Amino acid sequence: MEQQTGAGAVLAGRYRLVEPIGSGGMGKVWRAHDELLHRTVAVKELTAGLYVAQADREVLHARTQKEARAAARIQHPAVVVVHDVLEHDDRPWIVMEYIDGPSLADAAKAAGRIEPAEAARIGLHVLGALRAAHAVGVLHRDVKPGNVLLAKDGRVLLTDFGIAAIEGDSSITRTGEIVGSIDYLAPERVTGGTPGTSSDLWSLGATLYTAVEARSPFRRTSPISSLQAVVNDEPPALRQAGALGPVITALLRKDPGDRPSAQETERMLIEAMEGRQPKAAQAYVPTRAVTPEELADAAEEAPPQPPAPAPVPDRVRTAALPEQPRPAAEPAGGRLKRAAAVALVAALVGGGAVFGVLKFTGDDAGGGGSDKNASAPDRQGGAGEAAPPAGYTKVVDPLAGFTLFVPEGWTRKANGDQIDYTPDDGKHFIRIASDSTPDYRDPYAHLLDLETQVAKRTDYKKVRLNQNTFRDSTRAALWDFTWTEKQTHPGPRRAKEQMYIAPDGTEYAVYMSSPVADWATTEQQFDVVLSGWKPPAKP
Repeated sequence: MEQQTGAGAVLAGRYRLVEPIGSGGMGKVWRAHDELLHRTVAVKELTAGLYVAQADREVLHARTQKEARAAARIQHPAVVVVHDVLEHDDRPWIVMEYIDGPSLADAAKAAGRIEPAEAARIGLHVLGALRAAHAVGVLHRDVKPGNVLLAKDGRVLLTDFGIAAIEGDSSITRTGEIVGSIDYLAPERVTGGTPGTSSDLWSLGATLYTAVEARSPFRRTSPISSLQAVVNDEPPALRQAGALGPVITALLRKDPGDRPSAQETERMLIEAMEGRQPKAAQAYVPTRAVTPEELADAAEEAPPQPPAPAPVPDRVRTAALPEQPRPAAEPAGGRLKRAAAVALVAALVGGGAVFGVLKFTGDDAGGGGSDKNASAPDRQGGAGEAAPPAGYTKVVDPLAGFTLFVPEGWTRKANGDQIDYTPDDGKHFIRIASDSTPDYRDPYAHLLDLETQVAKRTDYKKVRLNQNTFRDSTRAALWDFTWTEKQTHPGPRRAKEQMYIAPDGTEYAVYMSSPVADWATTEQQFDVVLSGWKPPAKP
């Protein structure tokens, strides 16, 4: 077996290895000195071939040679230049342009995340490299943060065409073999479909997701579960992508035919880099019509739930009911959200009225039974904290951890994924909900969408709906409206809701409702409730 070459070795009489600067499953990259042209170069060593059978070694060597041929066909400033290919220790080595700077993976890890405008700029350069590759019949097939290099002079370069597919070249991958980083593989590659140029664009979308969110969208605890996520799961909602969010969502469509072209992607990335919402990206936000059969099936399959006392839908998404206004940065929803929306619409169409703006993220199980013993009111105002006024109790919710002032005598009641406090089984009540991964970047857009849904199915009348500032957050909105309840507590009702985005990105909603006849008292109570509101303390 060949011995691994170390620092100080000279390859082909001119390339002296200095130090390793990167490694992966296939090989190691060295910083080296070209003693003929007196310049620094990068040399890629194929180390995987040292530890495999001869047949596998031949395949790996062929891949390395194929990388050099693929890169040599591409003339673009965002593609790492290949200077030379040579044989040493009976295996191929690739001599490349040396890039003084980290990979995108290392840069994102060091900084915590990449700002959206900078990520869009990086994406534009990578896209340029891909378009140049596609123009000469080369698919990269392994676009990922580790293969995007960020030079100190501001250049962005795409490297590692080691598993590239060259049009017209015979394949060197064996039947049933998947090559590439699995959580950046396009779904059609995982399922055995024929990859195309849109497959590289999907991987670019996953790469940009990782850059702005500081996590891979489909990485799970095992390779198999990661592959399943690529095929079946929608990525977690984007929270830090800004104007780049709709572009990433468009690129991560499961069906290759639903993704934007490279030309369209370029226009959208330019807009995102300039901080403008790419309007064209909204055409690629997944939408799905809800058929009557699906409504009926959802209604039959849904477990029986006690009717809720107010009419606001539970995070109704435009994917299920494509109505205007459409939120500016709404991502593709997963199957669970779609199922929830279908069940909700079934309830509404059937004449019911359901309120539930958000899913609460606490581990609160229960189906509506009173939790009197679970609620341990905290009557002690800490130092520097306002004490509740007479007739109110300061409550620290025992499971969710939020704090608010509650009228005395009101008890806790779990209501599905939300938490209520009520004195009379929901005739008058406070409801608290939150979502750590909100679908809407702007609570005002969220409430506008909810208003559209409610107005379609009730005799809704708006009192006010406007943006405001709450707990020093300007990403907040207040909604005040009336309607006629027909089920649990029939009659005219009114409600107020304060929604806002906390500094950690969590969306909170504080909602209060009562019969119209009692509204003067309820509105005063609502103001007191808000004055005592504090989100859960962070560990």
